[in-house]
Amino acid sequence: MRLFVTGGAGFIGSAYVRAVLDGALPDSATVDVTVLDKLTYAGSRDNLPARHPRLEFVRGDVCDLPLLLDVLPGHDAVLHFAAESHVDRSIEASAAFVHTNVGGTQSLLEACRRTGVERVVHVSTDEVYGSIAEGSWTEEWPLRPNTPYAASKAASDLVARSYWKTHGLDVSITRCSNNYGPHQHPEKLIPLFITNLLEGIPVPLYGDGLNIREWLHVDDHCRALHLVLARGRAGEVYNVGGGNELTNIDITRRLLALCGADSSMIRRVPDRKGHDLRYAIDESKIRAELGYAPRVDFDDGLAAVVAWYRDHPDWWKGSKYPEASA
Repeated sequence: MRLFVTGGAGFIGSAYVRAVLDGALPDSATVDVTVLDKLTYAGSRDNLPARHPRLEFVRGDVCDLPLLLDVLPGHDAVLHFAAESHVDRSIEASAAFVHTNVGGTQSLLEACRRTGVERVVHVSTDEVYGSIAEGSWTEEWPLRPNTPYAASKAASDLVARSYWKTHGLDVSITRCSNNYGPHQHPEKLIPLFITNLLEGIPVPLYGDGLNIREWLHVDDHCRALHLVLARGRAGEVYNVGGGNELTNIDITRRLLALCGADSSMIRRVPDRKGHDLRYAIDESKIRAELGYAPRVDFDDGLAAVVAWYRDHPDWWKGSKYPEASA
């Protein structure tokens, strides 16, 4: 099998590629992988093996249709991770999010249609649903995004669905909860707080800290994506969660304890514009249809992530302070 992975040098994409190359996912030991990545600030070639007989790396933009038409032929399936994903950046500069997340998805799907790619998994987010006070979202929940990032991902989901409905392209869509794990860029909450605490810098906590998120270890996410790739139904959406609902202040306290710090290291900052209060997804569909279940205990996973950042300062300092490594 030849697999084409967009955004494969980013956090989630590279975790998936490493798992495939390591043979850690079912029937992956003979899969050949082509990674397409633009290598923006959030992606790094260092997230992937420098050399591997089953890996080919192409530096390029998912919006570049001529490039896609050149490199896609001969691939059996596509996993589409490439996206601008940081909510705060989308609030200040949304054009790049629309360009990459919507335009890039359309370019990729059009290239898949023209080159005869048999299978596509479009990786999305639970943020497309908006905020929910009680209960949890099923895949049939209306899309009510509240930030430019979430809106761009919702639009990309609809583009993906349209290519299935209009052109018969075999596309499945996944919507995951908040991911955490090694190799995550330190602009995101967990690695930002860890790296700040390792440097003795206070952590910026939005508002009252009572916003609730569901957390998913990236390894569990990769297992879910591999199941969807293998057995997911065309035109269907699959929610992927980790079963860990925690307030931001709960996360902060756990990280303080793991890093040997106290509450004096919390710096309260004004709340984010359009900050969704609570995310919670119903993942019963992927459990029932594909046999998915998260394996990583949250506290164990969080402790391992803290240890990874403690042991890899060269990696995260290069990401957090790119001007120092330029």
